[in-house]
Amino acid sequence: MCGIVGIVSSGPVNQQVYDSLSLLQHRGQDSTGIATSDGNTIHMHRARGQVREAYRTRDMRNLLGTMGLGHVRYTTRGSASSEEESQPFYVNAPYGIVLVHNGNLTNTRELTQELFTVDRRHLNTSSDTELLVNVLANELQAAISGTELDPDQVFTAISRLHERVEGSYASIALIAGQGLLAFRDPFGIRPLVLGRRSQGLVGDEWVVASESLVLESGGYEFVRDIAPGEAVWIGMDGEMVSRQCAANPRLIPCSFEYVYLARPDSIMNGISVYEARLRLGNRLADTIERYAPTGNIDVVMPIPDSARPAAMQVAQKLGVEYREGFYKNRYVGRTFIMPGQEQRKKSVKQKLNAMSSEFKGKNVLIVDDSIVRGTTSKEIVEMARAAGANEVTFTSSAPPVRYPHVYGINMPTRHELVASGRRIPEIATELGADHLIYQEVADMRDAIIEGSDVTDLEMSCFTGEYIAGNVTEEYLAWVERNQLS
Repeated sequence: MCGIVGIVSSGPVNQQVYDSLSLLQHRGQDSTGIATSDGNTIHMHRARGQVREAYRTRDMRNLLGTMGLGHVRYTTRGSASSEEESQPFYVNAPYGIVLVHNGNLTNTRELTQELFTVDRRHLNTSSDTELLVNVLANELQAAISGTELDPDQVFTAISRLHERVEGSYASIALIAGQGLLAFRDPFGIRPLVLGRRSQGLVGDEWVVASESLVLESGGYEFVRDIAPGEAVWIGMDGEMVSRQCAANPRLIPCSFEYVYLARPDSIMNGISVYEARLRLGNRLADTIERYAPTGNIDVVMPIPDSARPAAMQVAQKLGVEYREGFYKNRYVGRTFIMPGQEQRKKSVKQKLNAMSSEFKGKNVLIVDDSIVRGTTSKEIVEMARAAGANEVTFTSSAPPVRYPHVYGINMPTRHELVASGRRIPEIATELGADHLIYQEVADMRDAIIEGSDVTDLEMSCFTGEYIAGNVTEEYLAWVERNQLS
């Protein structure tokens, strides 16, 4: 769940990339990086921390050029504290390539071995993004004939990359002096959208980004989502061409994007995130009516911010008063994407404050977007009781997270997941709630895809069914060992 952006402009691109990354900050807070192409020269700056902390005036002045890309990192593989694993990643041949990547590769062991023994390439980190840029560079080198790079050669390289790489990957690459390349895995697990802005006689300017809100803020026209398996090539002259490069592409986007990860004002794969969350609230209300004593609930309260649309619908459908009982400190990051359990636990009470006047003597129904490790949920229940709540019913607009997520969300170990191996009453006891209600899997899927052309979702963390890569029990055990070591 990183945030990526690539821009081809008629003028300096550094400020546009910076502004876009600021809009995508919710997708990652560990580190950030920007690379620009000034003719045949690549300029790059990477740093730990958030966008507003990472770039000084001198850094921005050095990011010259009219083509650029950027990244905000949410650590799912490798070290969160290592600046060497911040993106973009660079290789110097062919031409010079910098790449940013959102997702997780699932055949990293095989690729690492292949790159060393067959391709004779050196890897300096444990990042799967470094693997991806080296595979791209190797396949591009093999596809090039002559000195000039043409789109057919680029698309041939991406076709070969799809044959070698497994997992989830939405990626953007700059090839020095040649153009900008964007491509998406054959299942379209992670999002990637394309926008255009006309500059009259100068021609078209282009943006590729994780979420559509970047396009709207920059005054770009939404063109379309980049299709699963598709590659888009934008040359130095601003001409855009695209091609389907995968043998059997299928659109199966990640359900967690709509539940939690994306901003509500984004539209991805033709689905409004905000409207999907409203529909999740409607479905959740039906389930609450079936399983919880709703007659004595006094108020419905959201955990801000991503649960607010669902909570509003729950309150409306149940005919219960909607109140904002938790005040959010907006200067603390999203606890779910913070590195390390201790840091997440420490930040819950810094992030939220329960207002006693809204809780005292009341039976409250709390709506959250999801329950992952249970750390935040348990703290919230304790805060509600300390503020004077009489009874606490805790609800989640997502189903129980029982399985590791291997496609770009930091849920790699089953022992961390509060729902793993527990029945719902046992989870309620663990959280300290009087009642606990989860969304049903089928209701979540139907609520998200309703009214769209999407027919299925990637829901592995809820169902244990993995659609991309050879995700076996042995692989999951290997991921867990590496995470814990």
